[in-house]
Amino acid sequence: MNLKNLAVIGYGLLFIGLLAAPFFGAYPVFVMNLMCFALFAAAFNLLLGYTGMLSFGHAAFLGGAAYVTGHALKVWGLTPEVGLLLGTLGGAFLGLVVGFFAIRRTGIYSTMITLALAQMLYFVALQAPFTGGEDGLQSVPRGKMFGLIDLKNDLVLYYIVLVIVVAAFLLIVRTVHSPFGQVLKAIKENEPRATSLGYDTNRYKLVAFVLSAALSGLAGALKTLVMGFATLSDVHWTSSGHVVLMTLVGGLGTLSGPIIGSAVVVLLENKLGELGHFLAGVTHIEWFSTLGESVTMVTGLIFVICVLAFRRGIMGEIIAWLVRRRGGTPRP
Repeated sequence: MNLKNLAVIGYGLLFIGLLAAPFFGAYPVFVMNLMCFALFAAAFNLLLGYTGMLSFGHAAFLGGAAYVTGHALKVWGLTPEVGLLLGTLGGAFLGLVVGFFAIRRTGIYSTMITLALAQMLYFVALQAPFTGGEDGLQSVPRGKMFGLIDLKNDLVLYYIVLVIVVAAFLLIVRTVHSPFGQVLKAIKENEPRATSLGYDTNRYKLVAFVLSAALSGLAGALKTLVMGFATLSDVHWTSSGHVVLMTLVGGLGTLSGPIIGSAVVVLLENKLGELGHFLAGVTHIEWFSTLGESVTMVTGLIFVICVLAFRRGIMGEIIAWLVRRRGGTPRP
C-alpha cells in the first residue's frame, strides 16, 4: 500500500472519528475550537510549508476576522453565513495589505514587516471603540443560518463547522496539488530559478498570502461563532507564535502535520492540568498537580525536543520512516 492510499485511509478514519465524537463523550465546543485551530495551522502551513514565507502576523488575520464577524453578528444583526463571509473577506483584505509589503523583502525583513503590521492592528483593536477595548466583543449571538437553522444547539453547530472545515481543508489539498501549488513549491525551493523560468514570483507569493490569510480569517470567524466572543488574545502576537508552534510540532510542509500539531498544543493547554492531578494522585508527588500552571513551560519544552530530535515534526518523521521502509530517500 502506497503513501497516498495510507493518507486517504487516515483522513477517512479521522473524518469518521469527528462525525462520531459527540456521541462518545467529546465536548462539541472543545472539538470545534480544536478544528478552528487546525484550520488556522493548515492555512499558515500553506504559506510557510509550501511557499517558504514565514509570517509572524497571522494573528492579525485570525483576530481581525473574529472582530469583523463578531461585529456583524452582534451589532449589525446579520445572519451567521453572512458574518462568516465578511470575516473571511476581512482576513483576505488584511492579507492583501500585509502581503503587498511583505513580498517586497525576503527573510527576516519580510517576517518583521508582518509582525509590525500585525502589532499595529492589535493597538487598533485595543483602542477602537467598536472592538470593546480590553473586554473585546462579548455575548456574540449565533443566530440562525440562512434564517432557518438555529445554531444555539451545539450539536447542530458542530456538524456545520465540521463541513466548513473539511471543505476548507480540501481546498488547501487541491491548491497544493494544482499547477499553482507546484509553482509555490518551486518558489520555496529556488526562487531565482522560478523567476528565470518566466514566473512572476511576487504575484504568486501575494496570491498565496491572500489565500492563507482568507483561510485564517475563516478560522477566526468560526471561532467567534463557536465561542461567542472575540478578544485581544486572538489578535495578539502570541497567537502567531502558537500557530508556528503547531505547524513545526506537527510537521512543516505536510498536509496532516498542522492537524496533529494543533491537536497536541490545544490538548496540552486544556488537559495538562487534569493530567497533572491524575499523576499526582497515582504517584503521590504533589509537584505534578502544578503542571496546569506551567502550560507555557511544558509546551516550550516539547517544542525544543521536537526541533532537536524530530526536525521534520511528528508527521514529517512518520512519513520519512514510511518512505525509508519502502527503500526510498525521504526529503530533508
